[in-house]
Amino acid sequence: MECFEIRNVSFSYPDAACPALRDLNLTIHAGEFLTIAGQSGCGKSTLLRQLKTPLTPHGIRRGEVLFEGVPLETVDLRTQTARIGFVMQDPESQIVTDKVWHELAFGLESLGLDTPAIRRRVAEMAGYFGIEAWFHRDVSELSGGQKQLLNLAAVMAMQPSVLILDEPTAQLDPIAATDFLETVCRINRELGVTVLLTEHRLEEALPMSDRVVVMEGGRIVACGLPAAVGKELQEMGHPMAQSLPTPLRVAAAAPHACGQPPVTVREGRAWLTAYRESYALGPVPPEPACPLRTGTPALELEEIWFRYEKEAPDVLRGLSLRAYPGEILAVMGGNGAGKSTALSVASGLLRPLRGCVRVHGVPQGTGGRTSRALLGVLPQNPQALFIKKTVREDLEDVLKQDAEPGLLAKTARRCHIEALLDRHPYDLSGGERQRAALAKILLLSPGILLLDEPTKGFDSAFKAEFADILTSLAIEGVCVVMVSHDIEFCAKYAHRCVMLFDGMAVSEGTPRAFFGGNSFYTTAANRMARSILPGAVTAEDIIAACGGLSGPSGPQRGGNPARGTAGKPENADTRTPESLPSPDHAAPKRSDGAEQPDRKRRRIPARTAAALAVILLLVPLTIYLGIRVFDDRKYTFISLFVLLEALLPFFLLFEGRKPQARELVVIAVLCAIGAAGRAAFAMLPDFKPVMALVILSGAALGCETGFLVGAVTMFVSNFFFGQGPWTPWQMFSMGLIGFLAGLLFAGKGTRPGKVFLCLFGALAALLIYGGIMNPASVLMYQSYPTWEMIAAAYLTGITVDAVHAVSTAFFLWVFARPFLEKVERVRTKYGLME
Repeated sequence: MECFEIRNVSFSYPDAACPALRDLNLTIHAGEFLTIAGQSGCGKSTLLRQLKTPLTPHGIRRGEVLFEGVPLETVDLRTQTARIGFVMQDPESQIVTDKVWHELAFGLESLGLDTPAIRRRVAEMAGYFGIEAWFHRDVSELSGGQKQLLNLAAVMAMQPSVLILDEPTAQLDPIAATDFLETVCRINRELGVTVLLTEHRLEEALPMSDRVVVMEGGRIVACGLPAAVGKELQEMGHPMAQSLPTPLRVAAAAPHACGQPPVTVREGRAWLTAYRESYALGPVPPEPACPLRTGTPALELEEIWFRYEKEAPDVLRGLSLRAYPGEILAVMGGNGAGKSTALSVASGLLRPLRGCVRVHGVPQGTGGRTSRALLGVLPQNPQALFIKKTVREDLEDVLKQDAEPGLLAKTARRCHIEALLDRHPYDLSGGERQRAALAKILLLSPGILLLDEPTKGFDSAFKAEFADILTSLAIEGVCVVMVSHDIEFCAKYAHRCVMLFDGMAVSEGTPRAFFGGNSFYTTAANRMARSILPGAVTAEDIIAACGGLSGPSGPQRGGNPARGTAGKPENADTRTPESLPSPDHAAPKRSDGAEQPDRKRRRIPARTAAALAVILLLVPLTIYLGIRVFDDRKYTFISLFVLLEALLPFFLLFEGRKPQARELVVIAVLCAIGAAGRAAFAMLPDFKPVMALVILSGAALGCETGFLVGAVTMFVSNFFFGQGPWTPWQMFSMGLIGFLAGLLFAGKGTRPGKVFLCLFGALAALLIYGGIMNPASVLMYQSYPTWEMIAAAYLTGITVDAVHAVSTAFFLWVFARPFLEKVERVRTKYGLME
């Protein structure tokens, strides 16, 4: 029985130059363990997110996805939530509660299960995954491996029939990653759950897999049994051949065939033993010479002690290590050993309680900005480095004025990001973002390079190129210190390795001495050849002893036949998304299944006219009846009634389709910001950012949203400022301003200028808000109002309105451009309010 059937699926992101998926066909059988591999940006994550509607990115899609024989778009969200489990790459992004047991129960509560059923399932999952010991702990106290295991347990508590995992071990140490993947394999083997896994660590994933799919440029280039796919990749000379398990690579590179190609370490040991009996094994090649460790260290940590809080346990406990110019030092250890903390102390981001950090012999902090300028830091989450709209702007931001011409282009080529320069950094895949962040750090020309998990998200081809970059920097005298869980990379390219445990350096040595003495924290090659070839720690060592030729299995980037024309980016395609073939010639669909709107023929919808009628007729009539019928004594009831009327245009906005949660969240956040902004400026009478926010909401998201944000913001904020008969008037006034802003500025195709926005804001404060609220003060408190009273109230309040107008213009001038840029990006990326 088919679990998923993907038929001719093509997908393009908004404004993308080329599609992310192209004519993709794949059948996934029930109970199967399927691993999807490929280089960064090949479309793996995009494909997985097509298999669960709430996670599907916004864009244009052709083709269809069937889940258990039914089109996925027709499967209700509750069924998808319960039957399709999804574990993301970052453990933090999926955890939503503060306690472990809360997290296990959260999904079950969302599904509406009764309390006995929730307790039974939570207890079952806690026992199955072995988390009873930390069942009552805070989530913040867990290690990365425990958090990811908790995510898996929380998903499995809902008893899904299929489990989708998007690079779940990217942030785990090797032992935790192996334990996690073995748990996933046990779920597949013992429970019959279908598993779809994307993973760069094929060493552990491939032996567990029933079938392997390799993607390239949004297409499938290989599919079949692990051994067969490995052989096919080797014959193709594909860069992914370097990611294959060590036993497969060794057998493929050996000059003589010896039985079936091995996949697991056990099979590899048996193969190597049989090979030794049939053919003579040569010696393991000598270890490459390390740079001389003489003179003053480039970076020195001496007896460093550190804790995050006064009463918390020590994270670093007398840590001492030295790194020299021209050296690549790998700092390794399990999650929670203190590696990232040590890197933060070395960079000056954290100050140690005791001990000293020296940069070229000078204590840190005494050298001023000069010592800090020598340091380049690549954090574990490189997203924090990007603050501009495009990668190019971010790189230009760090260029020095005296930089050599063409340095940016040279660095972009060096890091293979030429095709990414004009894209938003947040739209890149994990590996692409890591490469862009590396380019930004290299432009600073640091003397000491501190890298925290630098190979996270890198494919095998770029890992080799990244190693060339580090090697060339070391030759130039740069000191490279990297914290990494990538054992294979460190064993092959590091000059020296240090093991951290419990905040201390417990082991140190060259890669061969370091890994040769470990039983578990070592490479697959060392485990495979330990008793046969002592001293072999990399696949290249074993291949050389077998008499084979090590090195890339084929051309690198730009010259790979599988990539097409040399020099083109990995996703290059001369076709536009509109020209992609579609077997049924159906109209393109958005990711939510609805047809893509034709923007050229879009007219002002009837709902806008209906909304205008509600605002100009129904709301004033409600306020008038509240004054005349209830004598302003039922102002809370009237406020709620006005609020319902404010929601009516918003409901009309979604006529014919269901609103997405992401749309409601954006509007709720805008209302919350408005209420918080009004409270934050409470000490300044009438100098508030509320009207500016309402105007920008209407200009960015349309009339109905502008009216709703204005009305709800005033209603909610009055819980702090006091409810009264003035509340319905404030809701109406602010909502009307938001509606008019949407009418004037939204949907014009160009961003409104700051001058026009400021002018509109000032006039709206004087004429609309003041023109309604000042007469309202007479209507609220006078039984027999006259025109003279209204005129006097307006003139009396003109100074207050002037302050309101100035503040609105000020906030619009300061925040209009960044606010509209952010909201327009969110609207385009997620397809909001279409």
